[in-house]
Parts: sequence; C-alpha cells; structure tokens
Amino acid sequence: MRSITFLLLSGGLTLGLTTGCARRNFYQSDARLPATTPAGADSVWATAGRQYNRHGWLYGLLLGPHHRAVWAAPVRVPVLRLATAEPAAGPLTPTKLGGGFQSTSLTLHAADDRPYVLRSLDKDPSHILPFFLRKLFTANFIRDCTSAGNPYGALVVAPLAQALGVPHAHPRLFYVPADAADLGSAEANERLRGKLALLEEKYDGEKVRSPLVPQARKFVDDEQMRKRLYADPRNRPDQPALLRARLLDVLIGDWDRHAGQWQWAEMPDPARPGGKLFAPVPKDRDQAFFRISDGLVPWAMTRRFAVRHFVTFKRKFHDIPALTGQGRYVDQRALNLLSRRDFMAGAHYVQARLPDSTLARAVRCLPPAVYQLEGPRLLGDLQARRDNLPGVAKKYYELKARRPVVAGTEQPDHFVVARTPDSTTVRVYNASLGADSLFYQRTFYARETKRLTLEGLGGNDRFELSGHGLKIVIHAGAGQDVLRATSRRRLRYEPDSNGTLNKPEPTKKNERFENYDRLKDE
Repeated sequence: MRSITFLLLSGGLTLGLTTGCARRNFYQSDARLPATTPAGADSVWATAGRQYNRHGWLYGLLLGPHHRAVWAAPVRVPVLRLATAEPAAGPLTPTKLGGGFQSTSLTLHAADDRPYVLRSLDKDPSHILPFFLRKLFTANFIRDCTSAGNPYGALVVAPLAQALGVPHAHPRLFYVPADAADLGSAEANERLRGKLALLEEKYDGEKVRSPLVPQARKFVDDEQMRKRLYADPRNRPDQPALLRARLLDVLIGDWDRHAGQWQWAEMPDPARPGGKLFAPVPKDRDQAFFRISDGLVPWAMTRRFAVRHFVTFKRKFHDIPALTGQGRYVDQRALNLLSRRDFMAGAHYVQARLPDSTLARAVRCLPPAVYQLEGPRLLGDLQARRDNLPGVAKKYYELKARRPVVAGTEQPDHFVVARTPDSTTVRVYNASLGADSLFYQRTFYARETKRLTLEGLGGNDRFELSGHGLKIVIHAGAGQDVLRATSRRRLRYEPDSNGTLNKPEPTKKNERFENYDRLKDE
C-alpha cells in the first residue's frame, strides 16, 4: 500500500502538471499504420503503441524515455487468421477470455485440443486504481508506465531459454484485424481488435508436449504442484532446473516472477520409484528488459523505500533482493536443497550455454526496426550481465541461505535437527517411504543462515532437536505433534490452532500460538 501511495503521489502529481485529466482516447485506435496496407492483406505495417512516443523533451525528462521509441517503431507482422495461424495444429477455436486487470488474453484450442493463448502487447493497468481516480490525471501516469516494458522482449527470451534447456513457449507476433468477429465473443472481439498480440502454446493439462520435457505427462500450476508435494514425500521439484530458470530471470532482468508465473511439468522420477518430479516452466515475459528509472519521477519512485521491485535492466546488476523478490516464495520452497557450489555451477552453466553468438542470434529475433533502436545496446548489456553472473549467483545464494524454509508433508513426518554453534543439520523422514525413509537432508551454516523455519504441515509430526546454535522456528501444522529439544534456546514453536501439541515439559507462559498459512509469503 505504501508503494502504491508513493507511486500515485510522485507520478500522478507530476504528470498532472503537464497533462491535466485523463485522456479519453489514450490508446491508439488501430495498431495498423494508416494507408500502408490494403484491406485483406496477409501482413500489415503496425506499431505496438505509438501513443507512448508523442510527448516532448520535458515529459521525457520527467517520466523517462523508457522504450517509447520501440513501441512506436513500425513492424511488419502477419494478420491473424485462426484457421491457419498454427498450420501443424489445425484451426484454433477460442474458448475463454481472460487477462485480469491489465493485458487481454484469449485461450484457444487446436483441433487436437492442445491449448494456446493470444495475449495483447499493450495493457491498461489503470484498472488497478480506485474508480474515482480512473478519470483523473493519475490514470495517464499509470497507463504510461507500460512503456517501461519492451513489447518484443519475449521474442528474445525464447532462444535464450532454448539454449539453457529451460522449457518455454514459442511466441509469434500477429495483428488482430480491426474487423475481427471470430474471437468467440463480442467482448473478445472488442478488446483485441486492431491490436498486436503474441500467440503461443499454453503449458496446461495433458495435451501439451514439449521436446525439452518429453517425459512430461501433464502440466500443472504452482498451487497444484505444491499440493502434490505435500501429499506424497516421493514427489519433489527439480531444483537444479529451477535454478537455471531463475538465473535466466536474473540475466534478462525479469523481476515479475511470482508463483502465478510458473507452470510445472509432471513426470516420473527415476530416483524415487512411484514419485513425481516437477520441472519448472516459466511463462509471461512481459517484464523482460524492463526500463523505468531513466526519468526523474520514476527514478525517485523506484528507490528502496518505495516501489523497489520495479528493477531497471542495465549493463550492471543492482539490487538483487528486489530483482528476485517477487519469486521469493517459489525460491523458498524449491531451491532449499542447493548449496553455494550448486549456485556457482548453475551460473557457469549459463555462461557456457550462452556464448556471444547465441546472444547475438537471440537479439536478432527483434523486428528489424526495433533491432536498429535497441539491438546493439541490448546485446552489449546481455554480454556484460552474463560475464558477471557468477558474482550475482553468489549474492543470490547468500540471500536464499539467510532464512531458509524446510517443509514436510501432510503425512506424519519426523524432523531430526542437530545444532552446533557453527552448523545445523536437518534430516526429514517419512515412514511411508519404507526402509530408506529419509527424503530431505541439508546442513546450514551459521555464517550464512540467521533463521531456519521448519513446516510440519499435516499429520502427527515429531520434532527432535539436539544441541543449540541457529535460531529455529517451527510451524507445526495440524495433528498431534511431539517436540523434544535438549535446549530451548533460540527456539520458537508455533502449533496450528487446530492441532494438538504433546510436549515433555510444561507449556511456557510466553509460548506463542497462532495460525500459520503456509501458502502465504513471509
């Protein structure tokens, strides 16, 4: 709330001095450039959003150049025809309109029932404002912030992900005709007509197949994946694969990686018979190569005390906590086995797979006019960031190691924690695994870790702690849990209000009891 208030005051008031009330017709009426292409043509000349580049030097000084020239650059794109857009898959049939408060997305299904999604490049984020502000100058400012994103960034990210073995979509750019009437509903027709949009496959359900994850049986969202992890200790996320995907996020400056931006490929786990291994599939690259802090107002707006997570893509990395912060929940639960050595190995892997030639080919995926504006600069920035990735991976690891979380399952788990002043080793067992019931083990070091959280979740769990050292916080969850600790120093136990705690010693007066929602970020 503090960040939104600051954004409104700093940006809105400044913009109000120059623009007054919200413009009634803020957006371009048609992406197609007038008098450049005859009606019925297979391709058109168009712009992603030329309205962002119609201001003078004072406006640019205050609000920043962002990617305004890119949004106004003329690009030649094919016209969307649902019957032929995906020749190998057959005609596409619209099924569901979505997109939340900003972009418009349309789910489509091919003849073989594989899902696709059509997403508009331009957005209208003013809907996040209270209704009474949408007609004021504040709406102009909020809408104008869209120009901080590179509308064609996803075209560059796909070949980078391919080189790293990170599953990805294959976005293709289309122009939706201004007279489109076949998008499934009157609302869909109205919201997408005359716009540039990306068409890509959608990783959801059992119909999708990907050569990068050929063993995948289905694709599920983040919440579904976690339910499967908590239901069966044999199930686990592919942590090295997630690290590669997150290092790609860091490389391209994509700060918007919350849990809703991930799908997971479910496949048999060769290391755990009967178990499932979940490989991460990142989606939605709208914030790749984001550039916002190049004007006086957004520079002030994105300081650490304000909207810190809006991180500008630059040649030099900066503010790693902000750059990775939106993905902290994903990281916390699915990178908690990896050591410093693993992070460094991941960084060197990315460096080796992305030589200059690969980066150059990826940047060349930009439309020609956009490449002329951004290509050389973007390539140089990517090269510099790749070269400095090991140092960033070290900082990233140290950030993740500071307050790690180790989660059990909904079944009875046995946590064994051995503490010394220098290190703490955590082992988690589950009897359902048979003779080798260990399913998690890691040693945390006092020089890196300040607090360790254990989540018991469901079932009748046992927590056995020996020694003293690292601060331990236990969120026990429901069930009849047992805590045995040789020392209560730097130990906090928080049972679920629906559970029962059996402790060998009496409950202390200052013991804290509170509900704990494991699906909520700390």
